[in-house]
Amino acid sequence: MQDTVLPADLRFFSVLAMAGSLSAAGRELGLTTAAVSKHLTLMEARAGVPLVNRTTRRMMLTPEGELYLEHARRILDQIDELSELLGSSKRRPEGLLRVNATLGFGRSHVAPVISKFVTRHPQVSVQLQLSVMPPPLTEDSFDVCIRFGEPPDTRVVARRLASNARLLCASPDYLRRRGMPQTPHDLSKHNCVGIRQGDEAYGVWKLSSGSGASRKTETVKIRGNLTTNDGEIAVKWALDGHGILMRAEWDIRSYLEQGRLVQVLPGWQTPNADIFAVYSQRQQLSTRVRSFVDFIARELADTSPKPRITVLGARSTGTSKQRGKT
Repeated sequence: MQDTVLPADLRFFSVLAMAGSLSAAGRELGLTTAAVSKHLTLMEARAGVPLVNRTTRRMMLTPEGELYLEHARRILDQIDELSELLGSSKRRPEGLLRVNATLGFGRSHVAPVISKFVTRHPQVSVQLQLSVMPPPLTEDSFDVCIRFGEPPDTRVVARRLASNARLLCASPDYLRRRGMPQTPHDLSKHNCVGIRQGDEAYGVWKLSSGSGASRKTETVKIRGNLTTNDGEIAVKWALDGHGILMRAEWDIRSYLEQGRLVQVLPGWQTPNADIFAVYSQRQQLSTRVRSFVDFIARELADTSPKPRITVLGARSTGTSKQRGKT
C-alpha cells in the first residue's frame, strides 16, 4: 500500500505554510517554484485530498491542510525534542531557531543580537520574521517571540528580558510654538503623532500619577494630522516638529540626550509593557532556545536605556521611571 505521508513531506509542508506562497517556499528550500508545486501535487495525491487552495494572489490551507500542518509541526517538534534530549550532554546549541519580533524593535535591537548570537554559535540557523501584529500564542510557527507586555496565557513561558519605559516627547521647536503641556488634559489641545500598532486602542493615551490610594489615571483622546504603523517614521515626524509622540525610551534615548527631543509630562506614567521572550513550555528543553533567550537577556541588560531627561531651555540628568508600551 502506498504511503499517505512521507517523513520528508512534514518539514516541506511546514516551510510552505510559513512561507505563504510557492515561490517564497522555493526560495526558502532552494527549489524552483515548479519543483515546489510538483512536490505539493504529489503530497495531495498521496493524501487523497487537496491541502492548499491556490489562487493567482494568495495561498490558503484547506481544512485538511490545517490538520496536516498541525500534526506535522507536532511531530517535527517531537523529533527536535528527542534530538535535544539525546544530545543534551553536548550543551552546544544547534539547529533551526525561528524568532518573531515587532518591526521597529526587531530591526533595531533583536537583529543585532541575532548577528552576535550566530557568530558565537555558528551551528544554529536563525530565521527572523518581523511583524506589526505578534502571532497568536497558540501559533507554533516560531520557537521564540519577542513581545511587549507579559502574556496572560499560562500555557506559555514568558521570561522578562528588560524594562520598557514609554515616554511622551516633542521637539523643542514644536514646544516653543505650541507650549509645554502641564496636565494630561492639555494633550487634547495639541497635535499628537499617532501610531497604529497591534490591537491596542488607537488614539487613546492613559496616563497615571501617584501611588497607592492616591493614584489617579486619566484617559486622553488625542488628535493629530499624522498617523503611521511604523515607529521610526513617527519618531522622524516628531523630530521634524509635527507634534507630541509617545514612544519607548529604547527608540528615543539618543534624541533626548542630544536635546533634539524633550520629555513631556515627566511626572505621569503609562501602562507597563516590559520586554518578554515568549515560548512554549516544551521549548524549555531546547538547548538552542535556552541559549538564545539567555543571550538576548544579557545583551538587552547591557544596552538597557538610562536616558537623560531634557527640560526645555535647560538640561538635567536622571533616569525615567515611567513604564509603557512600544
